[in-house]
Amino acid sequence: MARKYELKRRAERQEETRRRIVDAAVELHRTKGPARTSLSDVARLAEVQRHTLYRYFPDERSLLLACSGHFTDTNPRPDPSAWREIVDPEARLRRGLDELYGYYERAGDMLTAVLRDAEVHELTREVNELRAGTLIRATRDVLAEGLAAPRALAALDLALDFQAWRRLTASCLSRADIVETMVRAIAAQ
Repeated sequence: MARKYELKRRAERQEETRRRIVDAAVELHRTKGPARTSLSDVARLAEVQRHTLYRYFPDERSLLLACSGHFTDTNPRPDPSAWREIVDPEARLRRGLDELYGYYERAGDMLTAVLRDAEVHELTREVNELRAGTLIRATRDVLAEGLAAPRALAALDLALDFQAWRRLTASCLSRADIVETMVRAIAAQ
């Protein structure tokens, strides 16, 4: 009986170590950015030796995937499939943008670091496309229903852009004001 207990405790300690490493990576990616975070930085913040980190994550890619997966799980993105039930395209757009901008507010510091680093770091770009690219494409597909004019679709692309959202928030507009501004810009086309 004692052996089963020891194995369970060991598995719990291993899971705790893995969680500490992933949490450290998330924190460093949020504050320094993925491209500027070394595996030594992660090991130091997680309070583990580098060889321990490598036992759980043999390379930067496996750690970045675990980090981005954990961040996505703990900071869920809006589900655009729920918006399909909204028949009125303008109401659908308003709801979709409001939920997307709420996500941008919650995850803005991480998104800023990741998008900055994706410009210069191939692995960050790859993982960002894997995680965020799917969301933006699905969001665009749902919100573009009922929009046919090329200018309206271009305005929608601008409304979905995180950097455009950041510029509008820097102008001290509230989320509701930004949503309304973008809905009107898209509808005017």
